[in-house]
Amino acid sequence: MSTPVIVWLRHDLRLADNPALFYAAQQGPVIPVFIEDTTGENPWQPGAASRCWLHHSLDSINQQLDGCLRLFQGDPLTVLSQLIEQTGALAVFWNRCYTPQAISRDKRIKQTLKTAGIEVHSFNGSLLWEPWQVSKGDGTPYKVFTPFFRKGCLNAPPPDAPLPRPQLTSASAPKSSNQLSLEQLGLLPDHPWRERISEHWDISEDAAWRLLQQFTTERLEHYQQGRDIPSLEATSTLSPYLQWGQISPRQIWYYSQQQATAPGLEDALDTFLKELGWREFAYYQLYHNPGISDTNLNPRFNLFPWRNDPASCRDWQQGQTGFPIIDAGMSELWQTGYMHNRVRMLVGSFLVKNQLQHWLHGARWFWDTLVDADLASNSANWQWVAGCGADAAPYFRIFNPVTQGQKFDPDGSYVRRYLPALARLPSRYIHTPWEAPASVLSEAGIELGSTYPEPILDLRTTRKQALEAFSQLKQQS
Repeated sequence: MSTPVIVWLRHDLRLADNPALFYAAQQGPVIPVFIEDTTGENPWQPGAASRCWLHHSLDSINQQLDGCLRLFQGDPLTVLSQLIEQTGALAVFWNRCYTPQAISRDKRIKQTLKTAGIEVHSFNGSLLWEPWQVSKGDGTPYKVFTPFFRKGCLNAPPPDAPLPRPQLTSASAPKSSNQLSLEQLGLLPDHPWRERISEHWDISEDAAWRLLQQFTTERLEHYQQGRDIPSLEATSTLSPYLQWGQISPRQIWYYSQQQATAPGLEDALDTFLKELGWREFAYYQLYHNPGISDTNLNPRFNLFPWRNDPASCRDWQQGQTGFPIIDAGMSELWQTGYMHNRVRMLVGSFLVKNQLQHWLHGARWFWDTLVDADLASNSANWQWVAGCGADAAPYFRIFNPVTQGQKFDPDGSYVRRYLPALARLPSRYIHTPWEAPASVLSEAGIELGSTYPEPILDLRTTRKQALEAFSQLKQQS
């Protein structure tokens, strides 16, 4: 029998369209491993919600692999080297990761193993286009999304077609002494919140496929209009499955185009594929600007007069701002580990422009509480809404949570779902409970300041303050 091949799984916890797994299976029996990197080199270790998702993802793929997945903690190079010695493996395959720390680590591991005579192969299993594949005519990276996607991506060679599930043969090597059980990894946070997340999601490769199929057959037709209505199930909700690799962007890219053949779906499909393009743009930014997870891409924002107000931040985190659409969004996040995309923009704008809190406070909270927390998308999106990122929203675009709520949640369905304290309030006042007469509040069982908070700020005043701060910043620059 040929020597075994180690497949190091990371953000690719699926069998179909898994290049590392597919090509390793063609070379010999496979030893699939997952290593929790505990070296401390990465300042953005997975947050609590991501670890909860990861726990169930590992359990699911281990079942698909007939219990052959090996779990480890520690320094990946040390673990891989020990496993090579124990099993006699002469090759290690993996799919690439794109955070700055992962790139540096993987280069070091690849060089060390190759020097030791071990064959190493890495593949693209997470993106449609590699960040180095797309550039302007002069060879420099794009800084604006539309030309990046329309001119760069769509004029580049098309993404590779998805690969089928491989025919796997598991290596019959003995269990390693440092191998751990899933429980021993300790991924689940010691908090009842984890149960809410696991009850809300079916975390598996099959579930990701069902969502994609349901989206293309039932939701795509109304996607352009419905995606902005948070009370509707109009989006794909595939982002957490993409983050941990239960499904690949290539699978989504090709399957959605194959299914969306009915007349009239062209625009909806284009809008949906642009969302995949926006994810690509986020990775592109992180690759070409590896500091965007912690520093302003636009350096003039280093002088912006952010406020240091932990109490105000806590009000936002706990959904206690007194603005229903904001508080409903933060409640959805806490209950499900997810938040509707339109509402993400609203709560982000509120934090950085009305509360004048640094976008990193929001990025870190989302990192810990979102099941789809992705360093590239999280960093790029927060910089976008703060006005300091690539192709950022103009700073004067300050979303008004009242008018946005009235436009996109007119009858308050979303607010009532996540803020039961306001459930009996008439729609006329659902986004402005402070304007409701005392008799209306009483009949709805609401006592402002007790059962639901008073607004923590004045929207008009804080908008003016934000614009003045930005005006002063431009003068300083």
